[in-house]
Amino acid sequence: MRLTPRPALLAAAAFAATIGLARGGHEVPVYPSYYPHEIRIETMAPERVAGLLGDAKLHAYLGPQPSFAGTPPKSVRAVESLGNFVVVRVNPGRSAPDERASCQIAEAVIRDMAEREGFVFHPYPVTPFDGDYLYHVDRAEAEKARLLAEPAPLRQLRVKAIGELAGLVRPEWRAEGAEWDAAVEAVGAAELVAGSRSSLNGWLGPPWVKTGWFHAERLLADATGDAAIAQRLESGDYRDAVERVNLERELVAALITGCRTRIAGYTVKRQYVSAEFTNGIENIGFDSIEGLDSPVFIRTVKLKDFPWNGWLGLGVDESPAAAWNPMAGFGDRFGRLLWSAIGDPALFSAPYDSGWMLNRIADVQSRR
Repeated sequence: MRLTPRPALLAAAAFAATIGLARGGHEVPVYPSYYPHEIRIETMAPERVAGLLGDAKLHAYLGPQPSFAGTPPKSVRAVESLGNFVVVRVNPGRSAPDERASCQIAEAVIRDMAEREGFVFHPYPVTPFDGDYLYHVDRAEAEKARLLAEPAPLRQLRVKAIGELAGLVRPEWRAEGAEWDAAVEAVGAAELVAGSRSSLNGWLGPPWVKTGWFHAERLLADATGDAAIAQRLESGDYRDAVERVNLERELVAALITGCRTRIAGYTVKRQYVSAEFTNGIENIGFDSIEGLDSPVFIRTVKLKDFPWNGWLGLGVDESPAAAWNPMAGFGDRFGRLLWSAIGDPALFSAPYDSGWMLNRIADVQSRR
């Protein structure tokens, strides 16, 4: 591996894929990856990105959505993953003396946000981007129907929201400073997952790191819930898959009974890549939660003008700041990308599921 630091520019070389041989002496026609032999990761402002992607001088940008002058070129494609959870938090020091009052405030704000643009109304912590969503879809739809069935009478509320989230709150409710009844906040889904991952001995985190129930526990455990259920799930204290799923549903049901913190919905993250022929990339895998900031992207991305190897150019919006070691470092976007390229874990998260998949293809022979 070669690593060359430059001003706002860092280059990392990744290992080439190992090619196995079949018994007949022919090359196996399946390649486990298309690792480029050099990966250049450059820190750049979002305003530079649209032109570089359009000119095929950048393969992918892993920062915020760039600004295109009109419709993006046909050669520039977007991949979608879970962006932020949109959370409504009730101010415990004002206007909410008990849990019932908290529920009235939180649900009034969430109901009023339902038809607004800028997010997906989904008042349930397990989303369609989570691999275990099918275990919760009935309750997610029921919660949405319940909130919309009987709109509460509007009352004058003071709601704090910053930046783009302010558009989710009616103008006469917007509040600044310490005088607020509820706050609309964003919690990054990828950051929530990254904070629970660990890169140790080829392992990237606990088996449940991408499950919706785990995200719900991370988001809402301070509000309410049953710690004993989470402990059973994490320790494997259940008879079979049926009991596990029932425990997951029971945990989420307990977590959403409180109203000090409630989920209103989520946003969709869009990251852009160049698919230009022949200087673009193809065969792109990405994670439903982390998007392109994931081992599966580095593992699968292929340059169009090379059958393998080549020079891959990626852009990020933050300069490297974390320590460079696998025990306590590689915690920022650049570090995670670097470690995805050189760490070579045995397993990594399945792109669109909550389970795991093998990093490499193995030739296993059975004994008779």
